[in-house]
Amino acid sequence: MPKVKTKRAAAKRFTKTGSGQLKRMKAYKSHILTKKSTKRKRNLRKSTIIDPANRNMKKVLPYI
Repeated sequence: MPKVKTKRAAAKRFTKTGSGQLKRMKAYKSHILTKKSTKRKRNLRKSTIIDPANRNMKKVLPYI
């Protein structure tokens, strides 16, 4: 069986935590920030864990 290629776009967006979960940054923080509240923008700075039900990530990131 040949090696499976990693999707490089996904590899730049996700990192694996120590417990093996995938971590990502939140969206909606790039532009049109004037109408968003300070609290909302502050919460968008934080990272979050990908839902384990998202099974296709193992195909996209086989070695991460």
